[in-house]
Amino acid sequence: MAVLKSYGLCLRDSTPQYPRPNLGNNYKRRNVKWRSPQAAVIPNFHLPMRSLEVKNRTSAEDIKSLRLITAIKTPYLPDGRFDLEAYDDLVNMQIENGAEGVIVGGTTGEGQLMSWDEHIMLIGHTVNCFGGSIKVVGNTGSNSTREAIHATEQGFAVGMHAALHINPYYGKTSLEGSVSHFDSVLPMGPTIIYNVPSRTGQDIPPRVINTVARSLNLAGVKECIGNDRIGQYTGNGIVVWTGNDDQCHDARWSHGATGVISVTSNLVPGLMRELMFGAKNPSLNAKLLPLIDWLFQEPNPIGLNTALAQLGVVRPVFRLPYVPLPLAKRVEFVNLVYELGRENFVGEKDVQVLDDDDFILVGRY
Repeated sequence: MAVLKSYGLCLRDSTPQYPRPNLGNNYKRRNVKWRSPQAAVIPNFHLPMRSLEVKNRTSAEDIKSLRLITAIKTPYLPDGRFDLEAYDDLVNMQIENGAEGVIVGGTTGEGQLMSWDEHIMLIGHTVNCFGGSIKVVGNTGSNSTREAIHATEQGFAVGMHAALHINPYYGKTSLEGSVSHFDSVLPMGPTIIYNVPSRTGQDIPPRVINTVARSLNLAGVKECIGNDRIGQYTGNGIVVWTGNDDQCHDARWSHGATGVISVTSNLVPGLMRELMFGAKNPSLNAKLLPLIDWLFQEPNPIGLNTALAQLGVVRPVFRLPYVPLPLAKRVEFVNLVYELGRENFVGEKDVQVLDDDDFILVGRY
């Protein structure tokens, strides 16, 4: 309130102070100094904090040790707006089951379907509600370096612990351009670089990662090329999380990965934690593979969105262009839940098949 009062005072005092006319004293009129309007100078207390003035400052070393990071789902209300109550329940279930971090607004969280206002709001909401219990990694990457800089600056201003950055997709650049792109955002804070050529159409080769790894803010790489690439990085001391749930067991225990950035942990966080924290467990890995295969038979997050709706933990609302899996696949999911045990999945309601008419598809929101 003190700031606002001072601002109001500034406005009241900002009326141009013109000298009063005095016809009897022309000398004084000619020599009075004109005062510029103070209101023309806008106080900067309302501007976003710059990259060096962030709260929740976290070092890259704090991020490097995380073994289970969940790419969290974003649930919706029937009109397509965020369902923050359901979202909070999802994050709480991750915390209770041992996840150490969440990716907010990633591909799984449908950041590609959000406005930047929605995106930054959700990052800030997650930090304010859960930042003391779990690391919040905001997906502030873009194929536009200008947008990536601006979003990352805002993300750190609202308190995210680290940023997730992808290489420029669609309008692809050269390897030197990729280095310049990452160098533009790395100074702002801890950063995970995300390599997923199946979505971007362009690999981030070791040459680029080895170059940007000179920055102390590089926490590591989310690598989707495969375990051979992961082994190459970890052999050189670069921290890596696999982005492939079906390869995460071997990546963790045979190729040196720190852990996984997981989609499947949205559904079975406790089992995914056991897979990352215990020891080699090929038996558990084999039990999870049918669920993982089911999740990715269509592009992510279609399977996850369908599954969480069937479990009753989110409303069956889809932002287009995503649509639910067909009836036969939903029946398969019910059988998978029974095989793994309902108690291992998030939520408390009975799993349902759901009818096609139960789903709401939203194109405008």
